[in-house]
Amino acid sequence: MQHAPITRAEVDPAFIDRLRERFGNRLHLTDAMLRQHGSNEAHFDVVLPDAVVFAHSTQDVVDLVNLCVAADVPIVPFGAGTSIEGNAVPVRGGVSVNLGEMNRIVAVNAEDFDCTVQAGCRREQLNEHLRDTGLFFPIDPGANATIGGMASTRASGTNAVRYGTMREAVLSLKVVTPDGKVVTTARRARKSAAGYDLTRLYVGSEGTLGIITEVTLRLHPIPETISAAVCGFDSLEGAITTVVQSIQAGVPLARVEILDDMQIRAVNAWSKLTLPEVTTLFFEFHGSPGGVAEQVEMVGMLAAENGGGDFAWSNLPEERGRLWKARHEAYYAAVALRPGAVGWATDVCVPISRLPECITQTKADLATCSVPATILGHVGDGNFHVVFAMDPASKEDLHEVEGVNARLVARALAMDGTCTGEHGIGIGKQDWLVEELGDAVDVMRMLKRALDPKDLFNPGKIFSL
Repeated sequence: MQHAPITRAEVDPAFIDRLRERFGNRLHLTDAMLRQHGSNEAHFDVVLPDAVVFAHSTQDVVDLVNLCVAADVPIVPFGAGTSIEGNAVPVRGGVSVNLGEMNRIVAVNAEDFDCTVQAGCRREQLNEHLRDTGLFFPIDPGANATIGGMASTRASGTNAVRYGTMREAVLSLKVVTPDGKVVTTARRARKSAAGYDLTRLYVGSEGTLGIITEVTLRLHPIPETISAAVCGFDSLEGAITTVVQSIQAGVPLARVEILDDMQIRAVNAWSKLTLPEVTTLFFEFHGSPGGVAEQVEMVGMLAAENGGGDFAWSNLPEERGRLWKARHEAYYAAVALRPGAVGWATDVCVPISRLPECITQTKADLATCSVPATILGHVGDGNFHVVFAMDPASKEDLHEVEGVNARLVARALAMDGTCTGEHGIGIGKQDWLVEELGDAVDVMRMLKRALDPKDLFNPGKIFSL
């Protein structure tokens, strides 16, 4: 795979001088810093920005936007850099604005079950801060992502089956628009019928319509009882059927994750576990002691009927933490199956009733693929991932993976699903977005042109103009 050389495009020296005058030592031009902000977690080529600026306030972002727009220079927001579809890669160069140091927790309104944080606040930092309030923020995409990045990509994760995604979690946003204005999309009220729902517009817009600088979030009480378990299955279909039946029976699962046999093999090697190398479900149950006991009994009965083995329990916090840490590192474990590989991760989401069919057909397709690949996912809401460990120098690998990915997405769309459940569109799934939504993408383009007529905000993402 070819990567861009460590060089940067020529920019107007006077523009760089203006950036230096405004931001001082928070302007970075070194090759190492440019490469950090031009790289990504996945297989996409490195594309270097022309400059990196670290913002500390909304006013910093406003001033940077005004400078960039006046000079016709693209501006790309950067959080933790954990996105999978190249969402923060500056494909047209320009300025990468790092929001990671805008990490202040602005307010916690415990009585109202909400809080406001700056965009660079990490989810683990927020939950550490909330611990003594009896509340927590449940959206858990695995990586210790920034809250602003999670809002920009409409992230979800392991808790989505019970607590929803960032779409449900975000109450309001503070956004800097391409004309340098600061807009607040809503107040803290739990419901509103006041005008267009701008909050939902910006959630998932991947920085193409504005730069999020503050986020107001819903919070939830820490459950009285939390119990986690793993259960191996004789077959992939039996594991998926157990999840579908549990959801249909009304069991309020907090988390339920599937890892196929190949993924378990990878996790065992990476995280030093000794799980049986079969398709496995990771469960977590939240509620009162009696409620959790009822959930466990029902799911255990369904699992036994579908070829599941005994539940291995992890009830102590440190045991649960180790279990979920292994799950969250599954991407890196999968890539490590092949020394020197790079990861190609893709995800789809289908209606829950079609999930067994979609996953079993995908598993059969992977059986004919020469590139090592694993299946894992948030099966409680119909979302699953495939991670390929691809040789970065092999055009054959690239061609083969592209073919499997194309069949996977086409399969999901044929089942009235989506080409991405949580990764976003970024660079990698633009053609599939058009296939999925058709003329609705033209409406998106109209919004983009109206709000960002110069196409300077994270250009080249979601769709082409």
